Amino acid sequence: MARYRGPVGKVSRRLGFGITEKGERILQKKNYAPGMHGPNARQKKQSDYAVRMAEKQKAKYIYGLLEKQFRRTFETAKREQGETGTNLFVLLERRLDNVVYRLNFGKSRAHARQLVCHGHFTVNGRKTDIPSYTVKPGDKISVRLESRKVPFFKTLVESGDLTRRGPAWLQFDSTDMSAVVVSHPRREDGEQNIQDQLIVEYYSR
Repeated sequence: MARYRGPVGKVSRRLGFGITEKGERILQKKNYAPGMHGPNARQKKQSDYAVRMAEKQKAKYIYGLLEKQFRRTFETAKREQGETGTNLFVLLERRLDNVVYRLNFGKSRAHARQLVCHGHFTVNGRKTDIPSYTVKPGDKISVRLESRKVPFFKTLVESGDLTRRGPAWLQFDSTDMSAVVVSHPRREDGEQNIQDQLIVEYYSR
């Protein structure tokens, strides 16, 4: 299972952007670059290339992809009709691990990815343990019947967290612990603090 396993705090401080909730907390305490010279380092003006690369890095780390995976997703978005930047975030949102996160099953995307890899979910009745699986309208994502007996999911139901409303493109049924993909997500359903045009310009250089 290829994924970034390093410290999220160090990455968040380097980018000046919290890539996870934990990264945001660390950034609030240490709002400067990592390293022994971080607190006293002089601010350098970033080149256009550095700005575009940083924006790409933000999206890559937030959605939990490695460089090769992210580049492959970008190339797929580029081949589809419409704006490449919008297509990119639509594809990222349609990943199964992200869907599980959006449905509040996982505390973070990394946690949601782990739940998927452990085989706790089905897509259209079939066990699916591939985090990068791309859902489409009409697909039904459910917690496996066997997994509903696991203490984690039982506690999740009792806590009431599953009753929180998810994105409009996912029709969630908390009693059945399942959701139906009713449409493709929109760009505004994806992460808002990233300028997708800068990512397009980075790969188009």
